[in-house]
Amino acid sequence: MTELRTLKVALLGCGNVGAQVARILIDDAGTLAPRTGARLELAGIAVRNLDADREVDLPRELFTTDGETLVKDADLVIELMGGIEPARSLILSAIQNGASVVTGNKALLAADGPALYEEADKAGVELSYEAAVAGAIPILRPIRDSLSGDRITRVLGIVNGTTNFILDQMDSTGAQFADALAEAQRLGYAEADPTADVEGHDAAAKAAILASLSFHTRFDLEHVYCEGITRVSAADIAAAKEAGFVIKLLAIAEKIGNGDGSEGVSVRVHPTLLPREHPLAAVRGAFNAVFVEAENAGELMFYGQGAGGTPTASAVLGDLVSAARRIVLGGPGRIESTTGHVPALPIDAATTSYYIGLDVADQPGVLAKIAQLFAEHGVSIEIMRQTIHRDADSNVESAELRIVTHRASEAALAATVEAVKGLDVINSVTSVLRVEGA
Repeated sequence: MTELRTLKVALLGCGNVGAQVARILIDDAGTLAPRTGARLELAGIAVRNLDADREVDLPRELFTTDGETLVKDADLVIELMGGIEPARSLILSAIQNGASVVTGNKALLAADGPALYEEADKAGVELSYEAAVAGAIPILRPIRDSLSGDRITRVLGIVNGTTNFILDQMDSTGAQFADALAEAQRLGYAEADPTADVEGHDAAAKAAILASLSFHTRFDLEHVYCEGITRVSAADIAAAKEAGFVIKLLAIAEKIGNGDGSEGVSVRVHPTLLPREHPLAAVRGAFNAVFVEAENAGELMFYGQGAGGTPTASAVLGDLVSAARRIVLGGPGRIESTTGHVPALPIDAATTSYYIGLDVADQPGVLAKIAQLFAEHGVSIEIMRQTIHRDADSNVESAELRIVTHRASEAALAATVEAVKGLDVINSVTSVLRVEGA
C-alpha cells in the first residue's frame, strides 16, 4: 500500500468555529486521509491569548501566538480569526509561501477580496471561502461550479441568522424589537454588540460575495445598498401579517436591463415583505436560505444552518479537503471567475414594490388625494387598507392606511413617498418597506 504524504495545516483562530475545526481534524484524521489522499496534520493553532477558555479540550502544545512563523511552514492555512488585520497580512504571507488558504472571513473578502484573489492566482494556489456565506449551506460552490454554464439572473437570501431569529420572534410572539434582540442575546444568537448584524453590515458583506460569484464581476461593500432592521416595529410585523406577508432581512443581487440593451447589477440588503407562501417566508429561527434564479436551471433554493461552530466547520473542512486533493493530484489552483464587467447600479435603478404605512386625517377626500398623487408619479396601488383610531384623550379620530404598490422603479417609489409627506392630510409616514415575490 502506498504511503500517504502528510500535509501540514495551520489554523489561525480558535473561537467557536476554529475549535470545532481543530477537533474534527484531530478526531477524524483517519477518515479524512483516504478522502484527501494525504494525512492532514494540524501543525499548530495561532491565537491571541494562550490562556483563554475554549469549549473544546485541545492539546496545549498546539497553541502559539506566532501566526507568522506558523503559516510559513504550512501547506494549507485555515483563517478563522475574523477582522481585517492581522488576518489579511497572514493570508497574504501564506499565499506568498505557496500555501492554499481556506477562510470564513466575509468582512475581509468583501473589503479586500480582489487583491487576495489576484495574489492567489499569481501564486497558483487556492483561496476558498465557502464558510463565509450561510454557514453549513453549500451555496458558493454550486454557484461557482454547478451553475457556471448557466446565466444567473437573481439571488436573494436570508444570510444572517441573528436578524432572522429576531424577526421570527417578532412575527410569532408579537415581541418588540428590543425584547426579541434581548432573547437572541440570551440564547447566544446575537453578540453583546449586535451592530454588525442588526444594521445589516454582515449580510451586506455576504451579498457582495454572492454577487461577485453570480455575475463574474468584482463587487465590494461600496456597491451594496444597506438597511438594517432596527426600525422594524411590532406594528409593522402585525400589519404585514394581516396582509399575508412576513418581514425578512434579505440580501438581493439581481441583473437589471438599462433600457439601451446594456445590463447592470443591483446589490442590496434591506427588510423586505414576502408573501407567506414564498419559500423563504418559511425559514424560521436562526436558519439561513438562499434562493437562486437562473435562465436554464430555473429556481433553486439552498437551506440549512447558517451559523454555529459545528455547521460552519463542515463548510471549512469541505474546502480544506478540496484544496488538499488539488495539492495531491497536482494542477493549478482554481482561479477567480471574473470574466464579466457588469456595472454596479444604485438602488434607484432597482424595480420593486413598496409597503407604506400612513397616519392620515380622517376626513373626506383623503384617499382620493393620495391615489391622485401616486398616479402622478406613475406608481400603481395594488392593496390599500384603512383602520380608524380614536384618541382616548382628545377624542379625535385619525386613520391608518397600509398601502402595497405594484412594481415600479425605486426612484419613482422614493419620489412618491417624499411627495406624500407633503400632503396636508398626512400626519406622518409610519413605515416604508420593500416587497418582493408578490
